[in-house]
Amino acid sequence: MLHVKSFAFNPFSENTYIIYNDEKEAFLIDPGNMPENETESLHNFIKLNELKIKNILLTHAHIDHIIGLQWAHDTFNVPVLMHSDEMEILDRASFTAKNYGFFFPSFSGEIQHIRESEILKLGSEPIAIYDVPGHSPGSVAFYNQNNGFVISGDALFMMSIGRTDLYKGDYNQLISSIKNKLLTLPENTKVFSGHGEPTTVGFEKEHNPFLK
Repeated sequence: MLHVKSFAFNPFSENTYIIYNDEKEAFLIDPGNMPENETESLHNFIKLNELKIKNILLTHAHIDHIIGLQWAHDTFNVPVLMHSDEMEILDRASFTAKNYGFFFPSFSGEIQHIRESEILKLGSEPIAIYDVPGHSPGSVAFYNQNNGFVISGDALFMMSIGRTDLYKGDYNQLISSIKNKLLTLPENTKVFSGHGEPTTVGFEKEHNPFLK
C-alpha cells in the first residue's frame, strides 16, 4: 500500500508530497521547502517515519516547486527525475527567483530524464508517468492505479487549471493534456495538485468550469 503525505510550503503555498510504502521506501515530489522551519518539518517527518528516499521527482521545475531541491538532493544523495523538456525551466530558476525578489543558486546535482512510456517502481507498486504539458513544456503527472491517486502538479486543480501565462505556457495544450490524460483516469481517482486541496477526476469532470 502507498501513503501520501502533503506539505504546503513557501510563499506560493506549493504542495510538496512524499509517497511511501509500508517498507518505508519513498519518493519526494516537488520539494518546495523554503525557510528553515519548513525544511525541519519535512526532514523530521522523513526521519520519524524512518523513510528511505529513493528518488526526488519533479512534476515540473517552476521555482515554487524546486526551492528545496538542492537541499533535498544534497541531504538524500539521490537523483532528480524530471522530463527533459523541463530543463530550460530549471535553468531559468535563478532568473525567475530574482524577479520574485530572492536569491536562488543554480541547481547542481544528478538529473535523470523520464518520459511517458516509463513506469517507476516504489517497491512493488508501479507509478505511471503521464505527459501533461501546457502549464510548462515538460509537466508530468504521476499515477498509481492500485491506490487510486495521481500527483498532477500544476496541470489540474480543484475547480481550476494551471496558469498558462508563464514562460512557454500554452492554454490549448494544457486543456488537451487534462482532457486526454487526466480525465481518462477512473472517476474516483484522487487528484493531489500542486496547490490547494485534493479533488477527484469525477468531481472535476462535473464541476470544473475550464473543462466544459
